[in-house]
This record gives sequence, C-alpha cells and structure tokens, in this order.
Amino acid sequence: MLELILIDDLLFALVGIEGRYISIKRVHGKADVVSFQVDASMDLALQELAKRIFPLCGSYLLIDEFVESRSQFKHGLVNHAFAAALRAFLLDYQAMVAQLEHQFRLRRLSIQGLWFYCQPMMGSMQALSTVIRKVSANNYAGSAVLNLLQSQAMAGDSAVRSLLEKMTHSASNAYLSILERWIYEGVIDDPYGEFFIAENKSLQKESLTQDYDAKYWRQRYSLKKDIPSFLANIAGTILTTGKYLNVMRECGYNVQVPVSENSKLMTFGSNHQYLECVKAAYEFASGELLSLIKEKYDLIGKLRSIKHYLLLDQGDFLVHFMDIAREELLKKHDEISVEKLQSLLDLALRTTAAAADPCHEDLTCCVERASVLKGLSRLKDLDIKNVSHSNDLEEPISITGLETFSLSYKIQWPLSIVISRKALTKYQLIFRFLFHCKHVERQLCGAWQMHQGVRALNSHGTAISRSSLLCRSMLRFINSLLHYLTFEAGFFVSFAP
Repeated sequence: MLELILIDDLLFALVGIEGRYISIKRVHGKADVVSFQVDASMDLALQELAKRIFPLCGSYLLIDEFVESRSQFKHGLVNHAFAAALRAFLLDYQAMVAQLEHQFRLRRLSIQGLWFYCQPMMGSMQALSTVIRKVSANNYAGSAVLNLLQSQAMAGDSAVRSLLEKMTHSASNAYLSILERWIYEGVIDDPYGEFFIAENKSLQKESLTQDYDAKYWRQRYSLKKDIPSFLANIAGTILTTGKYLNVMRECGYNVQVPVSENSKLMTFGSNHQYLECVKAAYEFASGELLSLIKEKYDLIGKLRSIKHYLLLDQGDFLVHFMDIAREELLKKHDEISVEKLQSLLDLALRTTAAAADPCHEDLTCCVERASVLKGLSRLKDLDIKNVSHSNDLEEPISITGLETFSLSYKIQWPLSIVISRKALTKYQLIFRFLFHCKHVERQLCGAWQMHQGVRALNSHGTAISRSSLLCRSMLRFINSLLHYLTFEAGFFVSFAP
C-alpha cells in the first residue's frame, strides 16, 4: 500500500508537484537549488529508491522555471529560441510521465519499474540542467549561450551529445537569421544586442576627409569579444562583407546578395555549408563594390590624377605656376593670399597639358602653418599616438610660401575609404618635399646661367670656375633625385595610399 502511495507521489514529483509523503524545499538565497524530501516514516528501502529519482524531479523543475523566465524577449532571441526548444523537449518528457501514470493506473508499474523507465532521461535532464545553471548564473545571452551549448555537447554520451546539438541548432536559428541579414543586406537587425558585430552610429563617413585619424572604417562596425566558436575563423570576413554592402547603400545603391534556397543560413553543422554561403556573399559584395568605385567613381583615374599633380608625374603645370606665382610664394606664410594662389593655379592648369585631365578641377592649393620637417614630426606622433615630442623641432623665425605651399585634392565618398585624409596628408608631404626640390633646382639653374655669362672672362682656377663646377654638380644631383622620386619611386607610391 505504501509503495503505491509513494509511486503516485513520485509521478507528481516528476512534474514538480508535492505529494502526501514527498515535499519540495527551496534553499534560501539559491533559486536554482531545489530539495525533494520523503517522509521519514516511509520504509527505508522505499526512501532510497525514491531518492534515486529525485535528481530527475529537480532537473524538471529547474528546466521548467528557466523556460518560463527566458520565454520573454528581453533575454534575447537566442534564449527565446533555446527556451522554445526546451519546451518542446519537456512536452516529450511529460508524455513519458503520462505513459508511466497510465501504466500505474493499470497496476502494471512498480517502484523498481518506475526507476528503470526513468533512467534513460536522467543523463539528458542532468546535462540540460547543468547548462541552464551556467546560463542563469552568468546571465548569458546570444553568442555565450551558443558557445556553452557547443562546449557541453563535447562532453557526454551519444544521446546527450545528440540532444545538445539539437538544442544548439534550435537556439542558433535566431542568431543565423541576424547573420543572414548582415551578409546578404548589410543590415544589423539585432534588437537585443546579441550579434557579434557592434555599430557605432556616432561615427560619420564625412570624417574620412576631415580627420587624419578617422575611425569610421575601423570602428563604425567592429567585432565584439563574444563570437560564436563556429564563426570565429570567418568573423573578419563576415564583418567586411557587411561593411562593403553598407558602403554601397551609403552611395544610394540597395545592393542585395542573390539568395537561393541553398544559401539560406538556417543551420550549421559538419558539412560547413554556412562557410560556403559566407564566402560567396563576401566575393559578391567585394566584387560589386570594386566595380562601383572603379567604374562609376573612377578610382584609377583619381589615383592617376594624384600621381600627376602631387607626385609630379607631369610637372609642366608646376613650372608655369612657379613662374607666375613667384612673388606671392616669396611672402611670409601669414601674408599669402590663398585665393590669389588658387586663381594662379587654375590659370596654370588651363594653359598646360593638365587641361586635358578631367579631374584637374578637383585640385586645390593651401598654405600650411608648419614646415615639412615639422609636419613629418607631427605625423609620426599621430601614428604612434604620442605627442610628448611634438615641439622638439623649432620652426624658422620666418618661413615663406615656398616652405608652406601645398596642393590638396577633393575626395568624395566612397573614394575617401581608399584615399582618406591620412593617405592624402602623406601625399601632400611628399609633394611639399618635391616642390622644395623644384625650387632648389630652379635656383641652381639660375646660378648656372649666371656662371655661363662670365665664361668668356677665362677665369680658370679662380673662385668663379670652382663655383661653376660645384653648381653643375649640385644641379646634376638634384635633377637625378627628382627623376628618381617622380618617375621611379613615384610609380610605386602612387598606388599605395
């Protein structure tokens, strides 16, 4: 009689309900710790058999409470999907309990039989309760839940492994839907902050043309620390794919990666089909963006134009400009009229071979506040994030436009991704050095011409003849240096912004 009553109580306990001889106690301060106790008046042998089943009862209560709490969307889509999979699992568990109860009503179930039928569920329920305790204790969400499920699936028998893999696949469906929108549309549809890519909306694309140390490309979209282990090796590719699609959207092109039934990221597994989907999306996005900036925005033409003007690949315009702007360039840098220099530069461009270049209107001039050496020093400090030695180089008391004149170039989005403010600043420093070399060359040419005027004096061995030889040697050196910088080294620099 007592055995039948105990079996009835155990059937209730298996679904979290107290009975006449079995009570449920919760440990104070530990919500996930539940204790099942059997009445001390019960036969000791029956008590021991009941205690073997109590872990299964505790696991059910823990899982059931987790399902109720994590079914709310505030815990994230992954937890919600995980809870839905657990609810489906508990339905199977409850069906098993109902079958056992049916056997009990037919007087076909002993307490030993109850223990026998419960054993197959013990391992699975224990594994799930272990996962749930860790998720609850650490308040895991998103990637952390998927990584935990995957790691737990590695340690267990085949039945437990199969169950946890099924749970992982169910929980990952919501995550993969976020991933799918990112790599196919470039959109982060992540209302609960679970995705491993973060968006910083405060960074604007205009900073690429204004700020030397612009963080737009690196930090507008960036990787978080929590990355699902099955995506860890391709996280960078996934990030870049979405970035490329976003660039095209910013240009007004709603490009979407072609999607077929085979390319949907509904699950992941040993066949690595999701890796092929990511690779295909990356190749499509990169190809479309490259085609866009090369064909519509003429990237190669802009680079070629920068090579002509800033690297003096075609410097005839500069010779004419230096002739007509000589008086203005000899002034102190704070007395120079930039507007006048710009009009003289436009005149030089229109009256030389540069007029045939469709990009010549993007060329502008400016007057810097520091010399080339000072500019290089600041550039070095910015690159190494150190400003402690920025004042080590003293500026000359008065520097003229010859030391501070520079050319600039108008760069629009999306070319500013390639030719950023940082890249353009380096081009400008190279130009300023070349411009100064051109000035030195012109001065030496003037001195050499003056020496030619006194050759008829037959002054062999005099200071004038020695000065002429020195001038000719310096002129030969500066000509060789300029040729090397503009035609040999310039070829490689022009395509490495």
